[in-house]
Amino acid sequence: MLLGVKARSGIAQAAALVTGLTAFSAILGFFRDVVIASVFGAGAELDAYLVAQGLMNLVLALIAGAMAKATVPVLAAQNSTDDDTGKSAHTLSVVLTVTLVVLGLGSLLMALAASSVVTVLAPGFKGPQADLAASLTRIVLMATVLISSTNLLAAAAEAHRRFFWSALQGVPFNLIMIAAAALFGPRYGVYALAVGFVVGSAARLLCQLVPIRALGLRLRASMDLKDPGFRAIAKLIPPLLVGSALGNVNTMVDRAVGSMVGEGTISALSYAWRIISLGETLLVLSLLTALYPAFGAAAGRRDLDEMKRLVGRGLGTVATVLMPVWGFLIVCAVPSVALLFEHGSFGPSDTQRTATALLWYAPALLALGWREMVVRASYALGDSRRPVLVFVFAMAINVVGDFTLGLTFGIAGLAASTSLSVVFAAVANTWLLGRRHGAVDLRSLPLMVGRTALAAAVGTAGGAVVYRLLSPIVGTGFVSEVLLVSSVGLTLLAVFIGVLYALRAPERRLLTEAIDVIARRHR
Repeated sequence: MLLGVKARSGIAQAAALVTGLTAFSAILGFFRDVVIASVFGAGAELDAYLVAQGLMNLVLALIAGAMAKATVPVLAAQNSTDDDTGKSAHTLSVVLTVTLVVLGLGSLLMALAASSVVTVLAPGFKGPQADLAASLTRIVLMATVLISSTNLLAAAAEAHRRFFWSALQGVPFNLIMIAAAALFGPRYGVYALAVGFVVGSAARLLCQLVPIRALGLRLRASMDLKDPGFRAIAKLIPPLLVGSALGNVNTMVDRAVGSMVGEGTISALSYAWRIISLGETLLVLSLLTALYPAFGAAAGRRDLDEMKRLVGRGLGTVATVLMPVWGFLIVCAVPSVALLFEHGSFGPSDTQRTATALLWYAPALLALGWREMVVRASYALGDSRRPVLVFVFAMAINVVGDFTLGLTFGIAGLAASTSLSVVFAAVANTWLLGRRHGAVDLRSLPLMVGRTALAAAVGTAGGAVVYRLLSPIVGTGFVSEVLLVSSVGLTLLAVFIGVLYALRAPERRLLTEAIDVIARRHR
């Protein structure tokens, strides 16, 4: 009994540690983007760098991501049945060797064909911009082996319940990227970012050597493809490979169409999505971390009533927290982007483009949190096939939207296509979870969504009135933007809560509980 309590306590502490470090790294990564925006703005050079980085991510998605995810459960199983680390060390050696050989050859081929690949991935790039993207691609691809090694070593450490260094790795990477942009960017241009990316990736790898050495894992090159552990990992790779690859297809298509829309489009989309991603990391992941173990426990007991209660509570919390954030982004997209990014080379035109993307990305913030909740519940119930199928359809919606809405309406159409695909995935996964597993009360959801949407709409209207009244008075500048944004946000939140209390909605208690959870986890 005591061991069980200690185990649960250890899991809770590990979850809190990972959540805290992930949040800190996300904030630091956002500051990195602020520095990059100040130095480079949102123009042709940064578009070329993002395409080069996207190509490297595509290579990694084919093998490294899936291999790392498949490694954790297999090594964890070996560790639970064998006190000797020799078996897991040999399996890890085989996985590392095979992955590095395959990715090393793949990166070399990509580097040799960089010009042709850039023509396919960014057909709108011409002349110097296309040449720059190809040159940056050859530099960034050097990080492929470093990142894949980092992911696999981090997976091995996590399988031994060592989480600190894997959660910390983003910190030195972001610090190096900030230094590369601020110190060397003005002189060497975006080449400083590409080199900084490689150096930062090396720093991430060095972080993972610490727990591997502490565990005493002796790694040697091996192509023992008959190793049982390697074979078990290989069986897990195909579905994970599909998910990893598809996740990068959307970004690749967005940037390919963005290269044809106009200069700075890719950069504006990237900056706007960073704001959405930061919101997801700081709000959604903090709220849901505590629910994931509960999902697994309820699924293990086959307690569908408890699962339904947990999912309903989680969805209510997501809607109650993110509905007003969505309304805030609708009202304050322009001043928010100006406050965060409009410094140095990032000018008013960059702000307008990024704010347009943010406005149309805003629905995706709520949909991402909702989708994350129901997909994790499906996984806990042992259903991974249906979420993947939904993801395929969602990807198709995004691709079709890019080539229709994107080419017709530019940045707004590209962002709207992404939001449509994420909303579809959230709705479809929720319906399947309810109809297939009975783990969602589909009858009560419309009422909950209707209450929170009504409160958010009234709050958004109140915030819009404050914005209209104050914007001609406060003027421009950092202090004025802070005053405007904070006034709108406080008004919107106060009206939102007031409407929930007027409706006597159960969600009014969820909001205060959610704020308490976020505060505790980030402390």
